[in-house]
Amino acid sequence: MQYSSFDVAGYKKVMRTFIGQKEDSLVFWEALEFALEAHGDQWRRSGDPYIMHPCNVARILAEELDIIDSEILAAALLHDTVEDVESVTNKVIRTHFGPTVEAIVDGCTKVTHYSGDRQTFKKMVHRKIFSGAAARVEVMLVKLADRLHNLRTLSSMPSHKRQKISEETLDIYAPLATILGLFEIKRELYNLALAYKFPRQGNKLQLKINKLKTDPEVLEIISNLQRGLVSEGIDNDVELRTKGLWGYYDIRNRILIKEIETPQEILVLVRKRKDSYTALGISNKVYPPIPRTIRDFIANPKPSGYQGLHARANINGRKYLFKIRTHEMARMAQRGLLRDLRVDSKAKVRFLKEIQEMFDILGSEDSVSYRDMIAARGRKEIYTYTPQGDLICLPVNSIVLDFAFRVHTAIGRTCSGAMIGNRKAGSDVTLKDGNVVKILRHEKEINFNTTIQKKCQTPRARSELAKVFRIRREKVLSEIGYLILKQEMRRYGVPFEVIEKPGMADILTYLSLTSMDDLFLKLGLGYIRLRELIYEIRNGLYVGRPTLYQPTGVFNRVDLDTLDPVVLKSSACCKPTPLDKGVIGLLSERGLSLHRKDCGQLQKVTFQREDAVEVRWKLRETYIEKVQKLIVMKVNRTRLFMLLSVAPQEMKVIDIIYLGKGAAMVGDWEVNFEVANLYGLKKINRHFTKSGLLYDIDLDM
Repeated sequence: MQYSSFDVAGYKKVMRTFIGQKEDSLVFWEALEFALEAHGDQWRRSGDPYIMHPCNVARILAEELDIIDSEILAAALLHDTVEDVESVTNKVIRTHFGPTVEAIVDGCTKVTHYSGDRQTFKKMVHRKIFSGAAARVEVMLVKLADRLHNLRTLSSMPSHKRQKISEETLDIYAPLATILGLFEIKRELYNLALAYKFPRQGNKLQLKINKLKTDPEVLEIISNLQRGLVSEGIDNDVELRTKGLWGYYDIRNRILIKEIETPQEILVLVRKRKDSYTALGISNKVYPPIPRTIRDFIANPKPSGYQGLHARANINGRKYLFKIRTHEMARMAQRGLLRDLRVDSKAKVRFLKEIQEMFDILGSEDSVSYRDMIAARGRKEIYTYTPQGDLICLPVNSIVLDFAFRVHTAIGRTCSGAMIGNRKAGSDVTLKDGNVVKILRHEKEINFNTTIQKKCQTPRARSELAKVFRIRREKVLSEIGYLILKQEMRRYGVPFEVIEKPGMADILTYLSLTSMDDLFLKLGLGYIRLRELIYEIRNGLYVGRPTLYQPTGVFNRVDLDTLDPVVLKSSACCKPTPLDKGVIGLLSERGLSLHRKDCGQLQKVTFQREDAVEVRWKLRETYIEKVQKLIVMKVNRTRLFMLLSVAPQEMKVIDIIYLGKGAAMVGDWEVNFEVANLYGLKKINRHFTKSGLLYDIDLDM
């Protein structure tokens, strides 16, 4: 390997042009000396001294993102020291450079002490970064600059590393750059990552892209537009922007596609804001726009602060996007709202709040896929409005519930639907650009179905639903924990009342629990071993008194009054229903995983008696809200209708559908019906069992 050297003097000269060397930039220069010493004997795989990497990360922030805050740049210089230099700790960073620099460095530092599987470790690494960015968004700015420099020097890495880093960039960092409004960084992240991810296909596409740049037809369009602008006295710069590999990346399917609708954009830069509208008029005159494609992002900026006028035109059978901006708008389009975090504006405060809220969710909500959430948040926006005319900007494909949660959490939790214009719509209806939405609310919080969470596109809606689902689940699991402890103590012959003794507080402390409610929940989640708990209770609260021998073989039993899928997961292997006898529930943090007692898959699972419960239902108290489906097989119309005519009165038939073809006398039928509770469903099941016909009740829980 050939080792290179780093021109420290040259680097200092460049950085002085951005931040000078006055007192307010002193922390940066001290951090540079500290980093030079800390990384002094470290080398990168490429043969470069390691110090080149943090120095270039700081330079990217200053030169390409206009970030000249000395503390952020100092943190960029130090972002790898805690992770890679044994003698450097968070405390050392704080002592030398203050709490702000320490907080940013800590947010950038990976989890180091973990012994679990690689997949869980990777999630922990990402969630730590997201949590750091929730506290200080500067963490993500440093991480994006860090990732960009790593990609620029990725050729020295082995193939499998290049693939891993490029995939992570495409899934997380490039979409996050889009969300933050750092579009120039976003394009380069995508282009570099795609070139490594799809080397052959990417190379072929790049040749095609290079050819488009010199297409005489496009050059003529630019020339015609420039003449039109000059003739009206508009001082202008017209540039051709040919989309790179990033424009050909299908994010949803994670593939490169060969053709896209608008491969080239015409960028018109003018001096003044009012000239933008004049330039749009001239552009429309020279090249008439496609109807309903003009977008005014000057009057209605995007949440990231992006401003400009857009119009699409079809010229000789090819579509082009015209973007018209002032030079300041163009700079903002590349740098975003975050280039100077010290300057506050209403738009920036609102944007920062939304971004930090998103990072908080990504860092703390395990039940939400952060990859899905980042992908959804990074999609194109639609513009919707409240009845009062307030703008609500949402990701494309957002539903009514996204809108409701964006307005207010309480409105989201009670949203029963909406009026879209003069049309009533459900809470899961997809919104369109320009919709005026009035949320309809219920007096109490809605028990949303779990399927609606996947339809939501905004981090807030998904996170709030996850919280609601967790509260519902924990309420039932706490009751289960209470019941199994009560039964288990009875089996051992220990009075349940002993847990009210003062000594119980010592047992809770020993188990790292805060209260009895916490104990019941942890038991319901399966986090605490019943055997260990009973041992502590017997020896701490019931010592010296005779008890029964340890019970074996018999499960504790719970009687439920819910079919909530948030709590109950019917296993795919044996598909148990509340109508079956001998249903076993395995305790877990996701709720009860239900199996039939004779399920072959259950026999293969290794678990203790206390890790499972026998599940029964209170038939009259377990209400069924959804429409149920009954499939009756190989029966003629007359026989079926006769059976339905004498069915239990609890069965309210909605419709009957013949599933066969033609006018055959015998076939399969689908009967959709309503029933109030499990008691009624059991009567219906018994009725069809007596008929001797083949049937199946597809219970929708």
